[in-house]
Amino acid sequence: MRAEICKNGARAGYALLMVMGVTGVAMIILAATLSRELSTAKMNSRSNQYSVTGNAAEAAVEKIVARMGYDFQNNGLGAIEGNVSLYQASIPNEDPYWSTFAFSDGNGHANATYVAKLTNAFSGPLPSQYPGLFTSQAPIYRVLSNARQANGGVVTGTAQVDVLLALVPLTQYAIFYNGLLEFSTCATMVVNGRVHANGSVYTGTSASLTFNGTVTSTGTISSPAWNGQGPSWADKGTYNGSPQSRTNVPSVSLTIGTTNVHDSIDVPPTGETAMSPKGQTRLYNEAQTVLLVSNTTISMKIQAGLNYQLPGADSSPLYVTSTNTPSALATNFPFLTTTNSFTDQRENKTVQTTQIDVGKYAQWAKTNSSILSKFPTGSGTYPTILYVADNRTTTTQIPGVRLVNGAATPVNGGLGWSVATPDPLYVQGNYNCPNSTYLSSTNTTTALPCALMSDALTILSGAWNDSKSSSSYTGRPASDTTVNAAILTGVVPSTGTSSTQFSGGVHNLPRLLEDWNSPSTRTLWLNTSIMNLFNSKIATHQFVNPGTYYDPPTRKFSYDLNFLDPAKQPPGVPCALVLVRLNWAVPPPNNVAYNVTP
Repeated sequence: MRAEICKNGARAGYALLMVMGVTGVAMIILAATLSRELSTAKMNSRSNQYSVTGNAAEAAVEKIVARMGYDFQNNGLGAIEGNVSLYQASIPNEDPYWSTFAFSDGNGHANATYVAKLTNAFSGPLPSQYPGLFTSQAPIYRVLSNARQANGGVVTGTAQVDVLLALVPLTQYAIFYNGLLEFSTCATMVVNGRVHANGSVYTGTSASLTFNGTVTSTGTISSPAWNGQGPSWADKGTYNGSPQSRTNVPSVSLTIGTTNVHDSIDVPPTGETAMSPKGQTRLYNEAQTVLLVSNTTISMKIQAGLNYQLPGADSSPLYVTSTNTPSALATNFPFLTTTNSFTDQRENKTVQTTQIDVGKYAQWAKTNSSILSKFPTGSGTYPTILYVADNRTTTTQIPGVRLVNGAATPVNGGLGWSVATPDPLYVQGNYNCPNSTYLSSTNTTTALPCALMSDALTILSGAWNDSKSSSSYTGRPASDTTVNAAILTGVVPSTGTSSTQFSGGVHNLPRLLEDWNSPSTRTLWLNTSIMNLFNSKIATHQFVNPGTYYDPPTRKFSYDLNFLDPAKQPPGVPCALVLVRLNWAVPPPNNVAYNVTP
């Protein structure tokens, strides 16, 4: 009996031990489970914080990029550079929700966003969404934010994007209009490059019109009755681009703005600084040589840009001055004549002419001591833009700048040469054709990057004679002429549908004053990129159809394919503004030097 009791007691002890063991194991498992659950909860909490704070950091970055995009598209690079401190001080604050986050710029500054320029010299093709376009000397900015939850947050979310403020030269377009673009009643024309209008496009002709590049319009593309003709046009255009055309596209913004664009060729008002947002849009400040003509004196300002500043910001420019007399000019400015005048029958006024002999200017610039002081031989810098303004007072005449002897323009190390003026510009004879073998052709292999930028542009053939300018146009027979240059100029816009209200269309943007059909048909070869960005302010008489002051040539207008080469852009040509996101990253917290690797 006692033995049985002992056996039962032993069994009970073993059972108790087993229960206690199992309980212990269960407690260990429970503890581990609770620890694991706690760790999982912490991990989930931190994961949630990471997601939420990352989104907050992204919101901060997107706010700045959106503002930069607005400033860039509306006011150009000057607005970006002038507003960096404002961007840096900006964080999301549009809703009380954002007060639950603590923002910093990754450099230890609270309530701030990191915004800094990485480079000011990016050149090359744009990403694939912009096929065929490139940019030159464009800045890249980095925008970065760190964010964490303000109350007890232990996880920092980050976001970073590098933004390219691409500057796409307008010469990448064969034709660019900052308004209505009219091909109505045009002569036979084949356009081999991109065409864009910040407005509508009108087509329609009894000849033929062919677009081999894409045509884009912020408005519509149509063929209404226009210039007193149509709407039953024989040819409304053949579209061979890929895609053929697009309408209602966003407006293309420009470095010089899209309103009051004539300001870009005007003399700045007193008190405006070169590096102000407005000052940076002016060719007066982009030019290295500024020639100002008054009734009594001539002054050339010679200026150079340093550290990405415009030449107009030069704190120590040099001056060459002269009295405005033939003898003084022969000594000081042997390329310049101010006594010539002629009649512009379209304007029905005498043109008071500032005449520049381009060949003599090129030689003078090589030897003038003031120019050599600013641009010493071998330095690789050159005076590539000449700005000219005739400020003489007159009541019955209009000012005008005329370029003669321009077959060979200043070489400037291959960079080319551009002329800008707020006045009407007249180009007489062949221009930028250094190899006479290539006259009367589309061969521009020896031509330099050149641009003609003015209030209005008139092309005079090599046969032009001032003494015949006031007689009937039939007494002014023209000669074959070749001009190789980008054109940026104004028009007198159409005011209605009749022939007396017509602008003349893109084919008459370069004005003419001669009889190009007597004694036989003459040809105007124009290898160019055509840009109309504003209305003329000085040469403002409406276009009149042939038979009044001119008879048209055979027009051989071609897009100069040199302008597809980033290294062959004419100096001073404005650019389209394209904001491109290059790299998106989630950098380590408190790190502003993280770079995305391919």
